[in-house]
Amino acid sequence: MKIALVGYGKMGKAIEEIAVSKGHSVVLKIDVDNASDLNAKQLSKADVAIEFTGPHSAFENITSCLKAGIPTVSGSTGWLDKYDQTIKLCRELNGTFLYASNFSVGVNIFFEVNKRLARLMSPHPEYSVTLGEIHHTQKKDAPSGTAITLAEQVIANIPSKKIWVNHISDNTDELEIISERIDPAAGTHTVKYSSPIDDIEIIHTAHNRRGFASGAVLAAEYVQGKKGVYAMSDVLGFKE
Repeated sequence: MKIALVGYGKMGKAIEEIAVSKGHSVVLKIDVDNASDLNAKQLSKADVAIEFTGPHSAFENITSCLKAGIPTVSGSTGWLDKYDQTIKLCRELNGTFLYASNFSVGVNIFFEVNKRLARLMSPHPEYSVTLGEIHHTQKKDAPSGTAITLAEQVIANIPSKKIWVNHISDNTDELEIISERIDPAAGTHTVKYSSPIDDIEIIHTAHNRRGFASGAVLAAEYVQGKKGVYAMSDVLGFKE
């Protein structure tokens, strides 16, 4: 598999290491210094694009890849106000797009546990629920995309929660996400249910970037030969 890496920071380099170890090749590396190389001619060298950039450039990068007719896997966060627009474009072009707020296999299992736990807790209003996330100080967005996914899963399964907020709240309609930025921290996410009697808590802690990088390569392998819009739940074969 020939890969175009759109974003060649720490995550891009980790993806390259995993991809090469699995026998794939990286034929294009896009960073701020050569952003003009993100064009159809250069992308035609690749079988798939893996995009990990920032909130302000992700949508434009993804759009460029889709318009070039290349299957695109994205893990950028902080741009999801344009997600629906991206999906519409992908379908209009009969393209291929896979987005994940977190590519780690462990985190995606954690997502499934979170949904199941929220369903179990829904009939028990005596429990309050809060979310917490810790990342390194260089992370550009807060809350993390992973925390937002967790929050949306809770809201979908607990009717009393209507919206998430990124601060402490006394409004019972609001689901708190408390973000901390501490070095060094690869990423910790916590979902906690508390009552006067007991607490129930699930936690995922990443030790390094390898889990994210491995999952991104796995996703790129999955979309080969496919058309449409996919998620990590498709890659991992999770069924509702």
